[in-house]
Amino acid sequence: MRILPEISRTFGEYLLLPNLTEDGCTPDHVDLSAPVVRHRVGEASPLRIAVPMVSAIMGAVSSPRLAIALAQCGGLAFIHQNQPIAEQAEMVAAVKRHKAGFRHSDINIKPSATLGEVGDLLAAAERDVAVVTDDGSPGGTFLGLISTSDFNVHRHDLGDSVESRMRPAAGLATAPTGISLSDANTLIWDARQDVLPIVDEDGRLASIVLRRDYELHKQFRKESIDQDKRFAVGAGVNTHDYRERVPALVAAGADVLCLDSSDGYSTWQSNVLQFVRERYGDAVRIGAGNVVDGRGFRYLAEAGADFVKVGIGGGSICITRDQKGIGRGQASALADVVRERDAYARETGQYVPLCSDGGVLHDSHMAIALAFGADFLMLGRYFARYEESPSPLVRVDGQLYKEYWGEGSQRARNAARYGQGKTLVFEEGVDGYVPFAGSLYDNVSVTLAKITSTMISCGSTTLRQFHETATAVEVSHQSYLQNSEDVRLRDRANAIV
Repeated sequence: MRILPEISRTFGEYLLLPNLTEDGCTPDHVDLSAPVVRHRVGEASPLRIAVPMVSAIMGAVSSPRLAIALAQCGGLAFIHQNQPIAEQAEMVAAVKRHKAGFRHSDINIKPSATLGEVGDLLAAAERDVAVVTDDGSPGGTFLGLISTSDFNVHRHDLGDSVESRMRPAAGLATAPTGISLSDANTLIWDARQDVLPIVDEDGRLASIVLRRDYELHKQFRKESIDQDKRFAVGAGVNTHDYRERVPALVAAGADVLCLDSSDGYSTWQSNVLQFVRERYGDAVRIGAGNVVDGRGFRYLAEAGADFVKVGIGGGSICITRDQKGIGRGQASALADVVRERDAYARETGQYVPLCSDGGVLHDSHMAIALAFGADFLMLGRYFARYEESPSPLVRVDGQLYKEYWGEGSQRARNAARYGQGKTLVFEEGVDGYVPFAGSLYDNVSVTLAKITSTMISCGSTTLRQFHETATAVEVSHQSYLQNSEDVRLRDRANAIV
């Protein structure tokens, strides 16, 4: 047995030292964009994201709704593979039906439906407005809109028809297909509507434009979109049914795939990578992992992985280290793999991006992971807390929580991810709750502001510069204790009279 002469360390055991902040190092000049897939050194990656955040390949995290929201913010979601192939492919297709600015209408209802039915539909989808079409389909004849402000469950008879309370098409502004997004946004503001229906020459609904999307574009500016301006989305695959799953996901429009496994240093992953390369060449991009050292990275990079995920056992709901005794502190794992990535790039001229997966408890840990050399971060608990995640919102002891479960839990029973054969013999994840944190948009905005501020203090305006010039120092237990406040906090400031 070989024992490494090191202590396995986490992001919480390091602090960053400030560098000189020069005049040009301001928030407006900070570029958080990151490469997602391999590329020649000195050239641009074929797939980049404006913010270095992707969602975990988990049933409790990545849904079409969250994927669209994250793409609007400049990140990327990976639709989970622990479901039938057709269902996963449909989730990918559901994201791809939405273009930046022009949305596929996914909340629709017939005029003959009842107010109770539309109320249930809006509540289940956590939306405020539904589009009324003659047949209740997203391509039916447009008849009107109905929102939660058009009826009240306590005032109106829930047995009444939608038609009785909807705002009819005759009184609404609509736009023809082919209208530019700029003109559509002008019209939606002039008409004082939250939704602008786009209607073809036969009166059938083609898409919708949302006022909220205009505001989000002005806030984040760089959505993750493909060449046809459809939102970008990734998808997870496994090493079992990949011969059927990969073609289905490619046909559905997935922009990038990722092998989903707790331990990716295996010939099984190499076999999948070989299958993708032989069948699609470089037309289909696929990441692999997870690994915790340079050997694992080198193996997957040479097998053709477009990016490599780093981390075993560091997730908030992962108990692989307890159950199997394998893994590594996320900071130590990332530092080792970064060295190998850079060596591989020097030797081959190919840069293979790294995705740090797990080990993040606070926003500051994201900044430290990027300073260590991660190109982007895969986050589970972080995104599971938001209203856009697919998990149920529940109240426990008066506090709102989102349900959150690991793919290695009995609830998910994702045996394929953990190499336990056809059934999950023992758990490698837990099932619990995370505190509800509200909107993804608001929280991502705050997180990006924190990362930007850290980079400015370290004198960096790009992630590459941040990694190359950052200096980290290990913290003692006493230093760690001083990271937090030592005063009694009050809920809000009170004016002194």
